[in-house]
Amino acid sequence: MPLPQQLLLSDLLRLRVRCDQGLEHGAGLVGWMHPPVHRLLGWASKPSAFGGRRLVWRLNQLRGLSELEAMVQGEPAETEQTILDRLPTLFEAALTGGDGTVLATVVDAAVELRTGRILHYLVARSDPRLPGSSRWRLTPDRIVDQQPGLVATGLAGLDDLPLARASVRQELLRRSRRWRDQMGEETSRLRGQFQQVGDRFEERLEGWLEEPRWDDPDPREHADPSPLEPRASDPLDDWDEDGWLEPEAERDYVPDLEPDFEPELEPDDHPDAPADARRRPDSGRDPDPWV
Repeated sequence: MPLPQQLLLSDLLRLRVRCDQGLEHGAGLVGWMHPPVHRLLGWASKPSAFGGRRLVWRLNQLRGLSELEAMVQGEPAETEQTILDRLPTLFEAALTGGDGTVLATVVDAAVELRTGRILHYLVARSDPRLPGSSRWRLTPDRIVDQQPGLVATGLAGLDDLPLARASVRQELLRRSRRWRDQMGEETSRLRGQFQQVGDRFEERLEGWLEEPRWDDPDPREHADPSPLEPRASDPLDDWDEDGWLEPEAERDYVPDLEPDFEPELEPDDHPDAPADARRRPDSGRDPDPWV
């Protein structure tokens, strides 16, 4: 398997080392670095569970990676655990903020395999061996000072660093914070809409109060007319409440008949008919033929 461009130191240390002779030399143990320039020089492995013998491998000896093994070429350098403990390193160092408060611990690093340059460190607030713990990304330019076991920064808190991996608790906190911000924005928007509706209602209410009431008559209508002004005649003054005319008007009332109206005459009552054929005035029906 070809080498990637960058790799986490923790991923390298969990692999078992196998040399080009086919021999296995144990799993990775600790990284070997040069802190002043933030560069990883190699790593050490523990070939046996017993004894203090350790094998140190240079980073340029790495030739390939598999799922469980790291392929190396060449011979390692033998050393003791006591010597590895005296090597300068920033791993497992305490990370402090601008006020000197310990914020986290440096637990890992992303390394460029071709040069060994450390691209950024990973810091954790809790024990890094706990599964699912959060990781924050710390670049070397954020480090103000460094000493054995101590890395000083000007951070106010871990929230100033980008989150590389969130734990379940941290993810819940992030979602809760995001939901709270969204609820705050939604509440502000609704408050603004209610304020606009209230302003429009207040403007309309002020306009209604300024207009005269519909049921209030005009005071000028009840004022007594001036004696100099003629009073307009009402066409309904002569109309009786029951809808009838005045007695004088009833007496003088003559229905308007059409002048050319002539009652229709029966044939027997025509003036040109014979006298014996005319109907007698007192005869209201045809004469009895038996009389």
